[in-house]
Amino acid sequence: MSLPTGKCLIAVPTLNEAKHIAHLLEQLLVEAKAMDWPVVVIDGGSTDGTPAIVESFIARGEPVQLAHNPKRIQSAAMNQAVAQFGDGLDYVIRIDAHGEYPADYCRALVLEAQTIGADSVVVPMTTVGQNTFQRAVATAQNSLVGTGGSAHRTGKGGAFVDHGHHALMSIPAYRAVGGYDETFRHNEDAELDHRLRQAGYRIWLTDATEMTYYPRSTPSGLFKQYFGYGRGRARNVLKHRVIPRIRQMLPLAILPAVVLAALSFVHWVALIPLLAWCALCLAMGFVATRKHFTEYGLPMSGAPLVGFAAMIMHLAWSSGFWLHLAQAATSGFGAKRA
Repeated sequence: MSLPTGKCLIAVPTLNEAKHIAHLLEQLLVEAKAMDWPVVVIDGGSTDGTPAIVESFIARGEPVQLAHNPKRIQSAAMNQAVAQFGDGLDYVIRIDAHGEYPADYCRALVLEAQTIGADSVVVPMTTVGQNTFQRAVATAQNSLVGTGGSAHRTGKGGAFVDHGHHALMSIPAYRAVGGYDETFRHNEDAELDHRLRQAGYRIWLTDATEMTYYPRSTPSGLFKQYFGYGRGRARNVLKHRVIPRIRQMLPLAILPAVVLAALSFVHWVALIPLLAWCALCLAMGFVATRKHFTEYGLPMSGAPLVGFAAMIMHLAWSSGFWLHLAQAATSGFGAKRA
């Protein structure tokens, strides 16, 4: 690989990442030291020893800096990183502490941005699991049943896109649009992408590199994550008055189907939408498991678990979306009455 020009800030937002941060920093520092690029960890108040691990790297003379993020969330962490450490630099790369990255990840991103002339470079994600439930979630998230065919989830790189998993952004473009909206706890990346595109900046989904992501390892953790995603998408819809894509609108029918099923004591027909959804998820889970049998280490006996994981994601996303709309409508009605 030829070496890119320009200076890059490698930013790692953290919150209780003691299990991952040492290995991640060891990975990043090989590349960062070769390119003389700064690495900053922005910690949101970890209580598991994450800051102490980062400080041990600093104590041995590694080019790592630690900043404390009182607002705790990722959007604020990235804004803080760019504000404190971005002067005189060309790009910022957002690193997720739950991920694995190729040895040339950051160089590939900068080189791609300069070659293509992109203001933001997003990456394909391959989700992998370490326990049975994680493998089922990974199979779902890498398949149509879990993501609806999202390009950055299915590895279809090499094109300009509306949105993708955040990796690199031009610091001048980032600052020009005001960075992340810190009122967003979820879906802040899609919200920022919307403003970047409105301002005329271009987002490139690369096929030159990718990242590996480890999903939630429990049903409750997965539900909480996707509930937040649903709320975040609803906030985006209300803030920018945008209509969700078809693949995003389909899960909106899930919560109404569950509510309708509660009326099955009146007539059994009320169960049909819910049963049809369950059957579809199970069938698609079987297809996904068979397709990815060798990739994610999930035996065919785990196919029902893939469908179950997809059901959790759909229901959580739908619930979060509708709850946020209901809360927004209620608060708006209250404000009008006042």
